[in-house]
Amino acid sequence: MDKRNDGRAESRRRYALARPWYMFCRATKIGPRRRPCEAGFRPTDPGLRGGSGLPPINMNKFLLINLNNTSTKLALSDEERLLKKAVIPTKKLTAAGVRRILDRWSFDFVLVGSVVPQKTAIFRRSVKAPLLEVTPKLDLGIGIDFPRPETIGADRIANAVSVARRHGTPAVVVDFGTAVTFDIISRNGHYIGGVIAPGLGVMTEYLYQKTALLPKIDLEEPTDVIGKSTRGAMLAGAIYGYRGLVRQIVTEIVAKLEGKAHIVATGSYASLIAAKLPELQIVDPDLTLEGLRIIATRNLPS
Repeated sequence: MDKRNDGRAESRRRYALARPWYMFCRATKIGPRRRPCEAGFRPTDPGLRGGSGLPPINMNKFLLINLNNTSTKLALSDEERLLKKAVIPTKKLTAAGVRRILDRWSFDFVLVGSVVPQKTAIFRRSVKAPLLEVTPKLDLGIGIDFPRPETIGADRIANAVSVARRHGTPAVVVDFGTAVTFDIISRNGHYIGGVIAPGLGVMTEYLYQKTALLPKIDLEEPTDVIGKSTRGAMLAGAIYGYRGLVRQIVTEIVAKLEGKAHIVATGSYASLIAAKLPELQIVDPDLTLEGLRIIATRNLPS
């Protein structure tokens, strides 16, 4: 009787140890027998953590990739923090360029959050470590209350995960990218939808391209709302006008939420717009990458 109980306990122990590998291999659609070897170790190696068949606690590092239309951000992280970061313009993204950066980095697993599917293949060719893409089917730590979850961008999923963990709920994330996106997480921790508007850079670039005399401008704080030059007038229209757009959308969203909302800005123009817009309470430049780190720790072996 005792031997049978001991056997069952040992079976349960082995199952608990094997489950993280099983879940990861199922998500990446690669056979579980190959996965530990590709990651650089075998479950039977004698030097692993306490003879448990798991890698040492300090071994696993993640390559996090936030692949967007304008720029691609790379980060090296462990389970607790970001360690290194790099940025590549997405239009200049090549396998050779990626390898030049990654040759200096050591990592065990890769998590990609991409909204440019044709560019994702570059990373599949450039890295040898197991690669997982962000989808709503992963363990996110938040719920999704949205009719077609598969249509939510990977960056927006990462933002929702990050803001819920780092800042609390309910929350609104305002991400200033090629488009400006507003993503809403309810008080009970569910992603419930959002708003998409043209990005600030896109709007000013469009004016330059579609008019004969308006110049291309670098965005900065205007000296006055009344422009004394063409450039000054364009800056005033862009910055003050954009703050008005953001303020109105945030106000309408907050009115529909239960509880005091955390309003968090991120992205390329977050600091510029938030500087004189008190509705944007927090600027978190690494919000998306931190969201990818959180997703990695929940879905990749540790």
